[in-house]
Amino acid sequence: MRSSVNGVQSPGGRAARRLLLGVVACLAALSLAACGVQVPSDPDGTLDRVSGGELRVGAVEEPGLVETAGPSPEGPLPELVRGFADTIDARVTWRVGSEETLVTALEDGELDLVIGGFTDQTPWIERAGLTRGYRDIEHADGRSLVLLVPMGENAFLSALERSLDEEVGG
Repeated sequence: MRSSVNGVQSPGGRAARRLLLGVVACLAALSLAACGVQVPSDPDGTLDRVSGGELRVGAVEEPGLVETAGPSPEGPLPELVRGFADTIDARVTWRVGSEETLVTALEDGELDLVIGGFTDQTPWIERAGLTRGYRDIEHADGRSLVLLVPMGENAFLSALERSLDEEVGG
């Protein structure tokens, strides 16, 4: 490795610095893994709690996407939720209501997920986490649809998005 002259670093010095930074980053990641820290993580443990248990879902009526007249919601979005629940061995329980009521229940920890005709332009972004936008959901009509999750529950969000990506593309 060559040293710098007049503050100008030689190419060999830059390569050594990059290698050192890479080694430090790997050691930091291994240290976090050894401590049981997972990335992404769920501060409230949503994914762990719902996996093999109950997935509590709020549904807002949205013609063509979420029909709430029957005993449980039907349509493309409820079907995607059921598919996701299957991937984590969860039983879905439904709660039908207005956006305001269901977003408040999501914030209060009473729900794990809220579905409806939400788009990536939703005003609820200040109160809920959002999946990526999905345009290829049946009856989306060109809209970029999102599902709402509790703020900060990133492992849960990642698992949900993996399921959605497999079903409708990412």
